[in-house]
Amino acid sequence: MNIKEYKKIIKPRMSEARYEHSINVASEAVKLAELYGADKDKAEIAGILHDVTKETPNEEQLQIMEKNGIILTKLQLSSPKLWHSLSGAAYINSELGIEDEDILNAVRYHTSGRAGMSTLEKIIFVADFTSAERDYDGIETIREKSRRSLEEAMHFGLSFTLVDLVKRGRAIDPNAVECYNDIIINYNF
Repeated sequence: MNIKEYKKIIKPRMSEARYEHSINVASEAVKLAELYGADKDKAEIAGILHDVTKETPNEEQLQIMEKNGIILTKLQLSSPKLWHSLSGAAYINSELGIEDEDILNAVRYHTSGRAGMSTLEKIIFVADFTSAERDYDGIETIREKSRRSLEEAMHFGLSFTLVDLVKRGRAIDPNAVECYNDIIINYNF
């Protein structure tokens, strides 16, 4: 399949705003891939598909995950906002036939991150934070950081997210903590 076909698949699965976000993430991912020497085609595919199940009803997401042998942890069960990365990766593998592990992992870890992320995984993580329609306090800072270093942008984004989750008394995905620690330890922040 090509990017036009993927756009046709995702469009009816999401609102206009989510579709625009997906287009913007794909565009930003291509720019970051050019900057950091990653495969632009893979970046565009992962970017366009990263939220493919974001607006899918929870029951259907659970069915996708069950069908694909994904057993949710207690934390994951209590955090439906995390499901779309798991169900999305499973969906693009089982329904769209995408077998590229880097693309699957980029979709799987675009919300939490993880220790030892590939360049493509980092690109999708950062592109999701910095896509054109994003408008929040600190957006210009993270965009600037993304042009200097993926890890610097990730550190900024993860710091913001983790502090926000703690302030709101929310559970934190262990992958996000491991990702943060990996960035701190390996990139001297």
